[in-house]
Amino acid sequence: MKLLLIILSTLFADANQLYSDGNYAEAAQAYEQIIAEQPNSEAYYNLGNAYFKQDELAQAILAYERCLRLDPRNKDAKYNLAFAQSRIIDNVEDNQMFFIKNWLQSIRNTMRETTWMILSIISFLIVLIGALLFALSKEQWLRKTAFYSGLVALFISICACANAGSLHSRDNNRAEAIITQGIVNVKASPDRSGTELFTLHEGTKVIIHETLGEWCNIHVGNNVGWMKLSSLERI
Repeated sequence: MKLLLIILSTLFADANQLYSDGNYAEAAQAYEQIIAEQPNSEAYYNLGNAYFKQDELAQAILAYERCLRLDPRNKDAKYNLAFAQSRIIDNVEDNQMFFIKNWLQSIRNTMRETTWMILSIISFLIVLIGALLFALSKEQWLRKTAFYSGLVALFISICACANAGSLHSRDNNRAEAIITQGIVNVKASPDRSGTELFTLHEGTKVIIHETLGEWCNIHVGNNVGWMKLSSLERI
């Protein structure tokens, strides 16, 4: 284990030097090698930067997304991801519910699954303590405090548990993906002769609902359609 850490540390230093020297393609390969051995948020972040310097938006966005899966609080990765995404133009429509869903997901993504679960457990313990105080205390102010504190803690516990479950499902199903081809025509049916519904561009994030052979049914904004699996890469 110590030998592996030493090797990875050396590879990381070499990759950083390649990046500093402007050898972005070689740096990206070095970061990919590090990730293959031991995935970590810092390597993904640096990989995203190396790809961005080469104008490979899709791979940069994919790396930043994977970085944030491991470290949701990485402000630099969030900023760079938003900047990379700002360079994507898609002709897809969004409704109010889509924005609300994105807002809820942004809250969910502020912490990792384990952190949400710990928060849920702690909140539930507060609920139990509040219930105990409410049942045993004779002081009215203490009973009221315990009651309302318990309600708030119960709400937090439920929300935190829901977020943990949502993240667990997301990471296991890997339904989120990034378009990796320049331009993709999304069709009404999973075949070449299907009617073209709309167009997506490199770097756009989509949700995969189902797969059928070499095709997948995707959802983005208000839009649903079929595209080839080879046109995207799962986060």
